[in-house]
Amino acid sequence: MTLTLSLTVVILFVLWGILAPSQLTDTATNVLSFTTSNFGWFYLLVTFFFLVFGIYLAFSKYGNIRLGDDEDEPEYSTLSWFAMLFSAGMGIGLVFWGVAEPVSHYFSPPVGVEAETPEAARTAMRYVFFHWGLHPWGIYAVIALTLAYFQFRKGAKGLISSAFAPLLGDRVNGPIGKAIDILAVIATAFGVATSLGLGTLQITGGLSHLFHVPGTTTVQITVIVIITVMYLFSATSGLDKGIKLLSNANLLLASVLLLLTLLLGPTAFLFDNFTNTLGSYLQNLVSMSMRLTPFTESNWIANWTLFYWAWWIAWAPFVGTFIARISRGRTIKEFVIGVLLAPTLLSFIWFSVFGGTALHLEIYEGAPIGEAVKNDVSLALFTTLEQLPLGYMLSVAATVLIIIFFITSADSATFVLGMLSSDGRMNPSNPIKIIWGILQSSIAVVLLLSGGLQGLQTASIVAALPFAVILTLLCFSLLRALSEEDRQLRKKRRENERKLKRLLDQM
Repeated sequence: MTLTLSLTVVILFVLWGILAPSQLTDTATNVLSFTTSNFGWFYLLVTFFFLVFGIYLAFSKYGNIRLGDDEDEPEYSTLSWFAMLFSAGMGIGLVFWGVAEPVSHYFSPPVGVEAETPEAARTAMRYVFFHWGLHPWGIYAVIALTLAYFQFRKGAKGLISSAFAPLLGDRVNGPIGKAIDILAVIATAFGVATSLGLGTLQITGGLSHLFHVPGTTTVQITVIVIITVMYLFSATSGLDKGIKLLSNANLLLASVLLLLTLLLGPTAFLFDNFTNTLGSYLQNLVSMSMRLTPFTESNWIANWTLFYWAWWIAWAPFVGTFIARISRGRTIKEFVIGVLLAPTLLSFIWFSVFGGTALHLEIYEGAPIGEAVKNDVSLALFTTLEQLPLGYMLSVAATVLIIIFFITSADSATFVLGMLSSDGRMNPSNPIKIIWGILQSSIAVVLLLSGGLQGLQTASIVAALPFAVILTLLCFSLLRALSEEDRQLRKKRRENERKLKRLLDQM
């Protein structure tokens, strides 16, 4: 039922995007503008709440509870686990925005900061850390922790609705539970399909920049077909072969590109940039988390921070389900610390190196990075890298990295869609994964051809508002389940103590 209804809704939206792309874009944009204008405060509060809630659980009395049986060990090594977290969570986004976002903020900073000044550069880096740091991973950690706890500790199905059992009881098997799962499938399918299309534009942009391949529709479709074959092969190979191996390759290649850029770029400046921005980020974390601009006409917060928070929440079903699937055997404390700190630190280093290099080139060497960002965001990274020694080779490596990141994100999503639409099965069948894989690529192709890609992306973010409510309730469901488990453990401990006392008295 979930598969049929999800496919029906997705196909109807795709038909809307084909037949009336401008109408879909306008409608979705108006709804998104309404939600960010009227519920921006809600996005800020719940996102900060998820982060605080996750940290609380890690250091609470529940921190030593294992996501699985007490004797379970982690299924994957720590390095492979980090690699899969990073690849599925936001790997391709870092490559895409690593240069473009800090440079954009430098030229158009938040209200109260003068553009193209040292303060604008410092503010740009601080907000990049904010948008890609602890907050998005706090969202992912909460949903992934909840799903992993109920799947591996309580033996529930790998469905988001299953985690509502403490609140809803048997109603999780009824219409309410089905609606939650269908919303998760639709949000994931929309997000991945639009990312597939947008990523295709970036890959063709890279090929055009490097090899002068024309960015025609034929080339774009060819890129989608080739990548589809690759990620379907990876997805049908299973977690241990396809996704794990590609994620490890991702991390290795990303590390090499990062290290070379650090060494070939303004190295001392980049270390200073990282240190200064990290301190500023930590110092202003709470104030940025609650910042709106009600007494100004600026839309900066809505266009950037609120948009990001909605985007991360919309992606939470996919990323959370995948992280849960690879996290069996870890304690709550180990899980939360790992999910929050490891990818966040990698993101900080990434933006410090690539964003810092771009800003240094723009400010001190007069390189046309800002112009590249304004003209074509997808070429900003390549424009930056070509200013460095070995720039052409770095650009080739970056293009390969984008492709591999793209494959890992797509095959992870195919795996998750298979799980969510096959009653939470831990290892969905290959036919189900192939159906979703082909459908995602088909959606991307038709929307690229019709021009409805941006509308579907915006529509997926609109789904963030109801899903933010679902995530909030999910936290209370998890807390109730953990409290009940703690009560049962204390009761069992007291019974054992009484038995031991009676035994000692008899002696």
